[in-house]
Amino acid sequence: MSLKGIFKKFTHRDEEDNETQKNGVMLVTFAEPKHVVAEQFRKVRTNIEFAGAALDRCEVVMFTSSSMSEGKSTVSANVAVTWAQAGEKVLLIDADLRRPTFHATFRTLNLEGVTTVLTGKTKPSDVVEKTFVDNLDIITSGPVPPNPSELLNSKRMANLLEWGRANYDIIVLDTPPVLAVSDVQVLVPKTDGVVVVTNMGKTLKGDLKRTVEVLKLAKAKILGSVERVRATKADRGYGYGYGYGYQSNDGR
Repeated sequence: MSLKGIFKKFTHRDEEDNETQKNGVMLVTFAEPKHVVAEQFRKVRTNIEFAGAALDRCEVVMFTSSSMSEGKSTVSANVAVTWAQAGEKVLLIDADLRRPTFHATFRTLNLEGVTTVLTGKTKPSDVVEKTFVDNLDIITSGPVPPNPSELLNSKRMANLLEWGRANYDIIVLDTPPVLAVSDVQVLVPKTDGVVVVTNMGKTLKGDLKRTVEVLKLAKAKILGSVERVRATKADRGYGYGYGYGYQSNDGR
């Protein structure tokens, strides 16, 4: 690829990421629950449940990716909605303390959230918010801190998730990309399983391989991968489709 092509690729990625930060992600599962893409998200949820059935418990599920703008926030938010629509009591936590999006998605302020809990200024019950989706509550990221990894690796983060386990059926974590920062690795011991989101045509095979290796070194239980694919005719208006693939912990 030429330097011009590389520049164009990363400029497009930055534009897409900035748009998500500004306006949030599209909740097709809420806006059009009968749409083909919404059905694909329900299939993703079901497959995660099947993969999690082999674990001692599967209450805290983390969504991540290799790099930015691969669709992890869209997947985590929409899968959380499908769990709520299925009658589960769901808590969606924006644990991407560097580039948060859920305050924009759910049209709420981000003055308090994960960071104010982790710095001891608030309690989880003070910052949890109900959403326009029945059975779905959120905790936004809160103000962007200078030391995200240290905060996520703290005892208070473990306490936040234990509070979530005691009050909800499912906790969904949206986290930063694995290869960008160390935030995901410090969160792995506090979660039950990890789902890796990839973007066909954008995610490099080498990056995906390194992502899986990093997660395995952290002893993550990889529940599977979700592939964001090019839009089909049926997906028009949303610009993506999703498929689910399983990746076992031994790499097979």
